[in-house]
This record gives sequence, C-alpha cells and structure tokens, in this order.
Amino acid sequence: MDSIYFLQVALAVLLMTIIAHLLSMRFRIPILIFLLIEGIIAGPEILNILDPTILGEGLTAIVGLCVSVIVFDGGLHIDLRSIRSIQKSVLRLVIFGVVITFILATTASYYIAGMSLNIAALFGALVTATGPTVITPLVRNVNVPHKVSKILELEGVLNDAASVILAALIFELIVSPLSGLELVGFFIQRVGMGLLFGLASGFLLRKILGKMLLTEQTVRFITFTMVIATFVIAESFANESGILAVAIFGIMVGSSKVPYKSALKEFKADLVLMMLSLIFLLLAALLRFDYIIQIGLVGVAVVMVLIFVARPISVFLSTRGTSFNRNEKLFVSFVGPRGVVPASIATYFAVKLNSMGMIGGDALVGLIFITIIITVLMTGSLANRVAKFLGVIPMEILVVGGGEVGKILAERFEKRGENVVVVDPSEENCQKLMKSDIRVVHGDAEDINVLKEAGIDNAKYVVATTDKDNTNLLICQIAKTKFNFDKDQIVARVNNIENLHAFWDLEIRAMSPAMTTALVLDNMVGRPHMFSMCEVGEGADIIEAHVSNPKVVGKAISELNLPESSLLLMVRRGEESFIANGNVVLEYDDIVTVIGEDDSAQKVADLFES
Repeated sequence: MDSIYFLQVALAVLLMTIIAHLLSMRFRIPILIFLLIEGIIAGPEILNILDPTILGEGLTAIVGLCVSVIVFDGGLHIDLRSIRSIQKSVLRLVIFGVVITFILATTASYYIAGMSLNIAALFGALVTATGPTVITPLVRNVNVPHKVSKILELEGVLNDAASVILAALIFELIVSPLSGLELVGFFIQRVGMGLLFGLASGFLLRKILGKMLLTEQTVRFITFTMVIATFVIAESFANESGILAVAIFGIMVGSSKVPYKSALKEFKADLVLMMLSLIFLLLAALLRFDYIIQIGLVGVAVVMVLIFVARPISVFLSTRGTSFNRNEKLFVSFVGPRGVVPASIATYFAVKLNSMGMIGGDALVGLIFITIIITVLMTGSLANRVAKFLGVIPMEILVVGGGEVGKILAERFEKRGENVVVVDPSEENCQKLMKSDIRVVHGDAEDINVLKEAGIDNAKYVVATTDKDNTNLLICQIAKTKFNFDKDQIVARVNNIENLHAFWDLEIRAMSPAMTTALVLDNMVGRPHMFSMCEVGEGADIIEAHVSNPKVVGKAISELNLPESSLLLMVRRGEESFIANGNVVLEYDDIVTVIGEDDSAQKVADLFES
C-alpha cells in the first residue's frame, strides 16, 4: 500500500475521534458507543474507508501497544492503600467471577449457539474479561460511590489479564493438547512472568522518580517507554503475560507515593483517549455482517445469559458479607461490558484456526462481536439511568482538613453513602484517613491545582474544617470565585468566635465549635431530658427528606407507621418551620428532619421519598 494511504487512514481516525468526542459531550453518552458505530460505518461492510486487515500482523502490534497503555492507566488510578475494604471483594470477583462466567458462558454457547465444546470454551474464556478499555471511561462518566467505581476498575484491570491467560491456555489445549504438568507449567509461567516484570518495573520507576530530579516531560517519556518495555519483555518471555505485567506495574505506581503522579495521570488521560479511539475504530471495522448473521438470534440469547445470569451470580457471590448494599451489587452486576481485548484475541485465534483448517473461528468472532456490541451499547447508554433508578448516585463532597473534625465528618459522609475526598497537607493525617478507607489528596488546599486533583470541579459541597480560620476563609473564597459555588454549597468551621462575622459577611455558612459546645452544654445543664438526643450515640443519623410519596401526603404524622428507633424533629414548609407533632398533616415538597439509630433514619427518609 502507498504510504499516503496510511496517512489518510490516520487522518480519518483522528477526525472520527474528534466527532465521537464532540457527540459524547453533546449527548452525555460514553464515547465508546460513538466510536463503535463510526468504526462499523467506516469499515469494509459499509463505506470501506477503514480496512484493518491491510495492516496484517501490524494490527496485533498496534492493539498490543494500545492495550498496554490503557491497562497501565487503569492501574495507575488505583491506590490499594485507599480501597482496603474492597480488596477482598475484588479478588473474589476476579477468581470466582472468572470461573463462574467461564463455566456459564461455555455452557450457554455450547447448548444454545451449538458451538463445538472447544470453541465454546474459547468463547467462555474470552468473555470473562470486563476490560478496562470500556470500564475505566464508563465509571468516570457515571457518578457512583467510590467503592463501586473502584471495584469495577480494579476488576477490569485484573480480570483482563486473567482472561487473556485463560484464553491462551484453552487455545493451546485445542491446537496442541497439553499434559497435566504442562498445563500447570503454562499457567504458572504466564502468571509468574507477569508478576515478576510488573513488580520489577514498578520498583524501578519508583526508584528513578524518587532519586532523580526530572522535568515532567522527561518523566512522561520515561514512564511511557517503561510501559511498552514491560509489555514487550514480558511477552517475549511468555506469550499473553504482558497485560498482567503492565496491570501490576500500573497498580504498583498508583499505590505508591511518587513525585509527578498528577502530571503523569493528566498525560496518560490524553494518550489513553487517543489509543482507545484507535483500537475501538479498528476493531469495529473488523466486523463482518455475515459472521453476525451466521450466529443469529441464538447469539443474542447467549449474551442475555451472560448479562442477566452469569454476571449477577458472580457479583452477588463475590460480594457476600461485604459493605456493598443490594442496589450497589445490582449496579455492579449491570456493568459488565466486554472490550477490545476479547475482540482482538478472538480475531487472532480465528485466523490461526482457519489457517490450520479448523472450523469455528468465524462463529467465535461473530459471537464475540455480538457480545461486545450488546454489552457496550446497553451499559454505555443505560448505566447512568440504572444508577439513578437504583439510587446509587451520591453527592461529591470535598472536605478540606483531615484533622479530628475532618476525619469524623468524612467517615460519617462515607457511612451514609456519599463520595468524599479529604485534602490535607499532613502526611500523618492522610495515613490515618487511608486506614479508614477515606480518599485523600496530600497537598495544600490553597493551591488550585490540588483542589482540582481532589475533584472540586465535580463537587457539590465544599467543607472547610482546618484549625486555621484564614485558610478556611480562603478556601471558601476560592470555591465561590474560581469554581462558582453558591452560598448553600459551602460550609466552614470557625475556630475563633471573633472571626464568625468575617464569614457571615461573605455569605458563608459557618459555625464555631466553641459557641456550639456552649449552647449544647447550656441545654444539658438543668435540662437532662430536653437534650437526650445527644446521647443517641455514634450510630445515630440526622437526615432531611423531601415529601414526595403520595402514600404519605395528606396523612398526619401520628398515622404513619415509623420505626420505634426514629423520631421526626421538624417540618419545613416553604419559609416556615415548625415542630413535627403528631397532628401535623404532611404536604408535597415538605422537608422533614428525622433522627434515628442505625439505618432507621434512612428507612423513614425512603418512606417519604418513595
């Protein structure tokens, strides 16, 4: 082919990426959906602008390069120190989830699609991966609790590697049956090489960044080179171990305190978008309609088994006995799209099988593409709606100050299901917060870049809790002037009572611990029963709820069957507030304040808002 043709193809890919990105921003739909559609349209089946087959073996190299960077980026955004509570769930999901999905997918494709057992097992191995190429951009586009997004991201990074190794093992069994010891050796070699080179690369990069004074540009170049080197060297020693190696490499760097990490993440974000676009367009262009027609509706039935049977079973079994509630488990069950790794490996296997005169390669590719199209389109277009329907979209709250007040506040926010990030310049405070599984950003909150790293652009509330009033005041001013927070979205702690008016003059909601303590003690002295709500304990919650349930509207509070461990304190109607006695009749849009032990307050809130 003429070199100008490759330049034309590169230009077409860039233009399609820009169009997909603009459409994604306009319609708030993940970019992967538009890339998938564009790739199919541009492929040989319709416009024939993009034909990846002309790349020959180069296509495998391009996919390997792109996937290695994407997987590393996924690992880079995972800090194992801050997600201790879900590590066990992730490991279960990777182990049990892969086994359950493999068994059920193999069974479904064998009995429903009529594939041979060998090809069915190969399909089952390939679709065990949810894949970071799809999961990572998806969860960053949907606002769900931190632990939910991280279990999906970490699962995607790890089970992508597990899927590749399992699929390679099945393929070797098909083309050259292995004995028992050879089988064990094959598995150990792939996993061992992946772990070895991943850990070695992570250790080496940490040493380089910690010992040498480098520019951000040099750091990016060194890291990118090491990612490619890790993938290539691992693949050279053991085929199909490269993805695991770069996944471990990324997780090790992401879980370490190394300089330049924020700059590295920004660079990787741009690079990942380019590579994600490239491989999705190329692999979508590989689709052949006759493969899809050959499989037919039975292929759709197999995918439905994957989505509605295999995925929920593996998620619910893996997260049994964890802090995930039912709705969070249902959301994780729904989000299981398959990405480019199954497509690229299936295509590679199909070529090999066809060259060896074995049948089933085309059917394998067709079923894989049906799986990718359905799972990506379904998850990408409905994930946000499903999250809203299940009620797993929390508030984003930024807490500045990780001292005792900030730590207790962050723990309470986390307990009630909000997404909270704490910014603190003290490494000791950050370590304490991470032990409580609180997300932290180590840095000075007076630096706008630190606030951006902590996610102030997406935060709904900013709470300043440091023991320095000038710092709290500055943070509040930055939030108002630079990030357009209104007065109801900013809350501050004022340590010196004399400074209260400085906050109030700027319309910042502020409270003084000293004044509040004095008021509480005043009510407790001589009035022991009047303030007994203070003695409810750490398990108590105070929640505000909007009355929107037709079943409670028009009823008096005394008619409601509320939990014994809950109490309605106040009803706000418009600008008027009054004590919630039993004779008060509830109206639409009333705001009720309820206190309760354990989860009783939330149950009452759910009753009013159902």
